[in-house]
Amino acid sequence: MSIHAASRTNRYLVFIWPALAVLLCTALWIVTGMRADAEHERAQAQARKDASAYAEAYEQYITRSVGQMDQITMQLKFSWEKARDPGLLDELRRDGMFTDAAFSVVAIVDRDGMVQASTRKELLGTDLSAGPFFVQHSNHISTALRIGAAPPQLNGVSEHADQVLFTRRLDTRDDEFDGIVLMAVDARYFTSFVSPATLGAGGVVALAGSESRLRVEQRSDGAAFLDSRARLLPARELLWTGERGVRKVEGKAGFADGRTRVLGWRHSHAYPLVALVGLSQETALAAAQASWIEGRDRAIAISGCLLLLGATGAVLARRALLREREQEQVQRAYRTATESGNDGFYMAAAVRSREGEITDFRIVDCNERGAFFYGMTRAALVGSSLSRIDSGLFGEDLLDTYRKAMETGFHEDDRKMPSDNRLNISWGRRRLVRVGNGLAVTLQDISERKAHETQLERLANEDVLTGLATRHAFLAAMPAILAQARADEAGLALLFIDLDEFKQVNDTHGHASGDQLLRSAAGRLLSLLRPSDQVARFGGDEFLVLLHPCEGERQAASVAARIVDAFSAPFLIGDELHAVGASIGISMFPRDGQDAETLVRHSDIAMYAGKNEGKGQYRFFEPALSNQLNSRARLKQRMLEAIERDQFTLYYQPRVDARSGELLSMEALIRWQHPELGLVPPGEFIPLAESTGLIRSIGEVVIDKACAQLAAWRDAGAGLVPVSINVSPKQFLRGGVQRHLSSAMARHRVPASLIEVEITESAMMGDHDEILAELAALRALGVKLHVDDFGTGYSSLSQLQRLRMDVLKVDRAFTMELGNSKEGKVFFQAIVSMAHALGMSVVAEGVETEEQLQILRGLDCNEVQGYYIARPMPAGDMEAMMRQRFLLEMAVAA
Repeated sequence: MSIHAASRTNRYLVFIWPALAVLLCTALWIVTGMRADAEHERAQAQARKDASAYAEAYEQYITRSVGQMDQITMQLKFSWEKARDPGLLDELRRDGMFTDAAFSVVAIVDRDGMVQASTRKELLGTDLSAGPFFVQHSNHISTALRIGAAPPQLNGVSEHADQVLFTRRLDTRDDEFDGIVLMAVDARYFTSFVSPATLGAGGVVALAGSESRLRVEQRSDGAAFLDSRARLLPARELLWTGERGVRKVEGKAGFADGRTRVLGWRHSHAYPLVALVGLSQETALAAAQASWIEGRDRAIAISGCLLLLGATGAVLARRALLREREQEQVQRAYRTATESGNDGFYMAAAVRSREGEITDFRIVDCNERGAFFYGMTRAALVGSSLSRIDSGLFGEDLLDTYRKAMETGFHEDDRKMPSDNRLNISWGRRRLVRVGNGLAVTLQDISERKAHETQLERLANEDVLTGLATRHAFLAAMPAILAQARADEAGLALLFIDLDEFKQVNDTHGHASGDQLLRSAAGRLLSLLRPSDQVARFGGDEFLVLLHPCEGERQAASVAARIVDAFSAPFLIGDELHAVGASIGISMFPRDGQDAETLVRHSDIAMYAGKNEGKGQYRFFEPALSNQLNSRARLKQRMLEAIERDQFTLYYQPRVDARSGELLSMEALIRWQHPELGLVPPGEFIPLAESTGLIRSIGEVVIDKACAQLAAWRDAGAGLVPVSINVSPKQFLRGGVQRHLSSAMARHRVPASLIEVEITESAMMGDHDEILAELAALRALGVKLHVDDFGTGYSSLSQLQRLRMDVLKVDRAFTMELGNSKEGKVFFQAIVSMAHALGMSVVAEGVETEEQLQILRGLDCNEVQGYYIARPMPAGDMEAMMRQRFLLEMAVAA
C-alpha cells in the first residue's frame, strides 16, 4: 500500500473508531436500563406477593392463638360458675395450666370489681371496677370473648411491660352479672410469628382490633409495642378495609417513620382482629437496586473501555501517519545525543551457540565517547566481539556480567577499571538493560568522583597535620583488634600521651610553632615504636599508642619510659629549642577494660593522675584513680550547690602597722560551711575550683560578700578599714574582675578606698599588654593593688616596676626563716629595699612570734599579718577588733 493510501485509511479511522465506540456505548446503556426496569418490577411484585402470604399465615396463627385463649376462658367460666371455688386457679395450675411464661395474669373478678382469685397473689383484693372491660361486661349480657390492652394495675405485677387482655362475662344461675374471667398474655406471644430475618430490615408485623383500638406490633429489630406512641403502625383503619389485601403505603400519612412499605392484611374470620405485615420497599428493592448498580458500574467500565478503545484507535491511526517521519527524526536525535554526551553508549548483540547458550557479544553500535574509553575509534569498535575487546583486560568477569544482565534484564554497578594504558577511564558506572537479543549499555566516567571520595576518606581517617590516624579511625579499628586479641588470648597496652608544656609554646610563640611542634612530636613518637603498633592523634596535644601485641606491664613500662625520655629532649622549632615533655597514662587489655572506650578513659585517668603528681612521667591505671576522679566530681557538684545555696562565708585576718600595732586593713578569706561536712578548709576545694573554672564564680561571691559586709559594718557605726580581696590567677587572666568589682561597690555604696585587690605573681605571667590593661582598669576604680605571696613566683624587678603595684606581701616562707638563719634576714632585707625603691609598702605574712616581729621592725617592714596578731575570724569578732583598733598589746597579752 502506498504512503498516500495508508494516509487516507488512517484519516478515516480517526473518525470511525470514536463513532463506533459511541454507538456501542448507547446500545449498552439501553439494554442496561431495560434490565434494571424489569428487575424493579419483579422485585415489587415479589414484595406484594410476600406481604400477602405473610399476612395470610399470620392471620391463621392469630386465629389459632386467640382460639386457645377463647377455649381457656370458656373453660374457666364453666368451672367457676359450677363450683365458685377460690382455689380453682391453683388447682388448674397444678394440673399444668397457665405454666407458659406468656400467661402473665389469670384472675376471677366478682360483680363488684374485686379480684377474688388470681395467679398473682398480690392482685387479690384489687379493685378493677373502673376498667372499660369490666364496665362493658357488666352492662352487656353477651358472654363473648373481649380482647383489649391490659390496664396499668396488671402491668405493675408482671415482668411483661406490654400485655393483651382477654375477658369473659360470668353469670349467676339466673343469668345475672356475677363478675368476669380475666387473662393477661404477653403481647410478644402474638407477634413472634415471623422472625426478623424473614421480615428484612424495616419490616413490621402487627395485630390490630377491627372493633377496638388494640394495636400490637413488632419490628424487624425485635422492638415490640402495645398501644404506645413509639409504634409505627398507621392509625388509619381505612388502610386495611376489606377482608384481605395488599397496598403500598408511603409518606407521613402512612407509617410513623415515613418509610414506604408494602402492607398486606387479612381479617380473622373468627375474631374482630386484623393481621398486618409491612415489608420495607427499600429492603424489597435492595437486590434490584444492587443489580442496577452492578449493571451500571459494568456499563460504565465497558463504556470507558470502548471509548478508550475508540480513542486509542484514533490515536494509533494518527500516529501511523507520522511513524516513518518520527522514526527518521528519532534516529537523527539519538545519534546527535549519543555523540554529544559525556557517557559511553553501546548496543551489544548476544552471540549464541546451536544450543542457544550465549558464547559472546558483538558490538553493533556505539558512540565515539564509548569507543574513546577503550582507546579505539567507533569504526574500529563496531563489529568487534566482546571477547576480543576483553582479551587481557577483564578476564571472564566482563562476559559473565553481560550474561547475568541478559538473565535478569538489568544490571548496574560501579567498577574499577584495570590499570592499562589502552583504557582512558579508571572508574566507571555501568548500566546494562536487556533489549531483545542484546543489551543497551551505558558507561559513565566517575573517575573524578571516586578520587574525591578517596581523598575525603583519607582526610577522615588521617590527621592532616601529623599524618597519623585520626581519633575516629583509631576507635573504629579498635573493636576488630580487641576481638582478635581476645581470640588469640593476647595482651594489649594503650598509652595516652599528653604534651606537658604545649599550651605555653602555642600561646607564646603562635599556632604555627605549635603545629610544627606537633609534627615533630608525631615523627619522634613513630620512631620509637614497632610497625605493628597503632598510633593516632587523639586531639590537640594528645596522642594514643596501642602496643600490639604487649606481653605485660614490663614491656609497656619500657616503651613508656623510652617515650618520656625521648620527649624530655628539646624540640628545635625554627631557631629555638622548646622543652615540652610528656605525661603518659597506661591501661592494659583485658585487665583494665574490654572495649576501646573503657581503655581510653582509664588511660586518660591514669595520665592525669601522673600529671598531678609531677609532669614527665608515666603511670598505670588503678581502680582507686577512678574513685578519686569520682570524688572530685562529687566535690565539684557540692561546690555548685554551695554557690547556689549560699554556703560560702568570709573570715577576716587583720593586718597591722609593724610598729604601732594599729589596725590598717584586713584580708578576706573564704570558708565553706557545709551542712554535712562542716567547715571545709580552702586547701580542699580551692585547687579543684581553679582546675574546673568554678573559681571565677567563687571569686564573684567573695567580692559581693566583702562589699556587703563593709556596708553592714558602716551601718553599724564601726570604724572601717580597707578589706583586701584575693583574685585567683585564672580569674584575673580571664578578665571581668574590674567589671564585677565596680558593680558590687556601686550596689553596696562602698568607696574604692575601702577595697584592696591581691594578685599572685603567677597571675601576672603571660601577655603583658592584657595584664597591664586589666591592672589599669582596676587602678582606675581607685582600689589599691597588692602582689600576694611574693617570692614563690617568677616575677622580675623590671616586671614589678612596669606593673606599678602598691603593696608587696612577702610569702610566709621568708618570714619563717627570720631568726633561723642569717640568709633569711638578708633575703628579707633585699626584698624590703627593692619594694621601697619601687614605692611599694611591704607586708610580712605568717608572723607567729615576737622575735619575728622585732626583726621585721628592724628591717623597716611596714605591716605584719599572721597568727601572732590574730587568726582569721568571723565578721562579728572582726567588728570587735575594729573597735579595739590597736592590736599588738592584745596580741602580747594573748
